[in-house]
Amino acid sequence: MSGAGHPDLLTEAWSGSAGQIETMDPSEFDKFADEYEAIHAANVGLSGESPEYFAAYKVRELHAAFGGAAGEPATILDFGAGVGASVPHFRQHFPGARLICADVSSRSRDIACERFGPQLDYRLIEGARLPVGDAEVDLVFASCVFHHVDAPMHLALLRELARVLRPGGRLAVFEHNPLNPLTVRTVKACAFDEKAVLLSPRQLRGSLSGAGFVNLHTRYTLFFPRALRALRGLERSLWWNPLGAQYYVSGERP
Repeated sequence: MSGAGHPDLLTEAWSGSAGQIETMDPSEFDKFADEYEAIHAANVGLSGESPEYFAAYKVRELHAAFGGAAGEPATILDFGAGVGASVPHFRQHFPGARLICADVSSRSRDIACERFGPQLDYRLIEGARLPVGDAEVDLVFASCVFHHVDAPMHLALLRELARVLRPGGRLAVFEHNPLNPLTVRTVKACAFDEKAVLLSPRQLRGSLSGAGFVNLHTRYTLFFPRALRALRGLERSLWWNPLGAQYYVSGERP
């Protein structure tokens, strides 16, 4: 692993095999894969929206920040892609990009490939290195992945993500906001978030900085439920407000 320090930490972070590490292992993710959409739909019901809405908004955020006038990335990595909820939105908003999906769950990979066809480039994470080449991608997207990983393992994962990014490539990590009480309630009620430990933006920024990422930016998102959807046009102007239901931290590989 280029610059990662302890190559086996990546395996430990995902597998939960190292003593004190308490995180979901691949078999646990496999267990939830078939029911993921139904569990997620029930869990976000208070918002008035479907899981599809949340998958779409994150990719729109990416496109607003890293697409369009900013220049389309040639290759995107969806790290922790699960059952492929973001795939149709990447195809819509980044039609010229090559999309790579990666996850530890073989059952999630199978479901995603059944949904989106054998042409989907979905790579199973099985060892200490991501199945992605050095500097192979321009943009990495990680949606609500890191709260499933024990905090001491974050640097190993982030350094591995830096390895697969080209110089100047960007990483965007979306996470639940622990300052939002509705978010905290939702996470506590979710079966596949049973072992989740929510991260503050400050913690996440510190980890990205420690892994060598520069030009860090934090944006808060998701301020209005469906009942107040008429106000959603204001959301991007509220990026600084720490009460959004989610946030993301982005950084650049030097």
